[in-house]
Amino acid sequence: MTKEFLNYVNGNFVPAESGEFFENRNPSHTDEVLGRFPRSGASDVDAAVAAAQEAYPAWRAMSAPKRGKLLFRIAEIMEARQEEIARVIVAEMAKPHGSAFGDAQSGIDLCRYMAGEGRRLFGQVTTSELENRSAIARRVPVGVCALITPWNAPMAAIAWKVFPALIAGNTVVLKPSKDTPHTAQLLAEILDAAGLPKGVCNMVHGFGSEVGTPLAAHPAVNLISFTGSTEVGLSLAELGAKRLATVSLELGGKNAVLVHEDADIANAASAVVSGAFSLAGQRCSSTSRVIVHEAVYDQFMELLLEKAKSLVVGPADQEGVDVIPVINESQHQNILKGIAQAKQDNITCALGGEALSGGVFDEGYYIAPTIFTDVPSGSALWQEELFGPVLAVAKCASFEEGIQKVNDSKYGLIASVFTENVSLASRVPDMVATGVCYINAPTFGSEVHLPFGGVKLSGNGHREPGAGSIDVFTEWQTVYIDYSGGVQNAQTGTKK
Repeated sequence: MTKEFLNYVNGNFVPAESGEFFENRNPSHTDEVLGRFPRSGASDVDAAVAAAQEAYPAWRAMSAPKRGKLLFRIAEIMEARQEEIARVIVAEMAKPHGSAFGDAQSGIDLCRYMAGEGRRLFGQVTTSELENRSAIARRVPVGVCALITPWNAPMAAIAWKVFPALIAGNTVVLKPSKDTPHTAQLLAEILDAAGLPKGVCNMVHGFGSEVGTPLAAHPAVNLISFTGSTEVGLSLAELGAKRLATVSLELGGKNAVLVHEDADIANAASAVVSGAFSLAGQRCSSTSRVIVHEAVYDQFMELLLEKAKSLVVGPADQEGVDVIPVINESQHQNILKGIAQAKQDNITCALGGEALSGGVFDEGYYIAPTIFTDVPSGSALWQEELFGPVLAVAKCASFEEGIQKVNDSKYGLIASVFTENVSLASRVPDMVATGVCYINAPTFGSEVHLPFGGVKLSGNGHREPGAGSIDVFTEWQTVYIDYSGGVQNAQTGTKK
């Protein structure tokens, strides 16, 4: 029988009030049901938020170093179960094992990093305008946090939100993606085994409209942190704005690589292929657009197509696979629709451009690595995120024109520039309108101690993870202590 899993509310594993379940399937072999998970609703959200509210005063009162000790314990258990976590990610997200193991490692590393932040929740001590008065600014937790996570980094994305929220003294209701619920389930089991107090972290499975929306709209939720599509992020921002809740958004991207005429062309081509097609382009940081200087365009395209044609497409559990299936049927159809629109717009398809079928390809949602060339800046292919193995290529006549094309997007997550010119490379960060910038490197990879996020429609200015995430999950409280023995007037400086 297919195993049935449960929500995690107030330290207990409980079914959805409706008693309904949804199936979690393997994207590489869609006939394989990996488990059945609670199809929760608003009443389950209410119970989880109530548990988080009840647990908040005691968790906030615990010293941050003691909260850090609990996180260190969680990291130890995660490490002991790392291989198990990786196997689950391989099955439910179709990541190859090495990438899945790295996803789990990112979660472990982030947990340890945030555990250490328990001793670094620094504030400010400064002078007052008045004599015999001290002034202190200190960090305080926000309260109950709604954390809504994506499927493409099942453990890392959850860790980026849960552990900063906890170390800062907040309590949490986690709504994991319906496409990768088992990874989140493992974390709930680990938190429980580590002895996290009841109600501090709660998890409710289900669909966005049935769980995510009522969670974000809940009047007792003080902060919403969401990673996912811009469309959904904008709707959650509206819900938060109605009651002035803090909203942290990491949204879509149309990441671009600029290959200048003096670049190491072989290195650039390898980086673009890796950035565009690993994980089937299902990274927030995947390469979607490439701008190549006309002087090296033909040389670059020859190498790019040669490398892309050598990629092996197949299931995550097969050795030597470079390109995996996309996550679900809806995403599969959306990507194919974007490809069809590009062809209808008479954009040249130099490679791929179709769904794959026959043999193992009939068992999952496979799309051939696809490259379009001479893509107009005004086209949907240039402007809209597809989140799949589709790459748009264009030419430029100068470095400045290339930068203009990089910035020609409503998104601003990541840019990368390949050049051997130190002067040009040094100017790039000031020229690109993105939250992350790479020089001579692919547009993927982030480190747990550094901020990640974008500008424009890629986010609303907050950054997770890194030390910057503490800014997301805390508020400032200013404290004045007057020891003058009288009543001082800050405006006039007089004393009564």
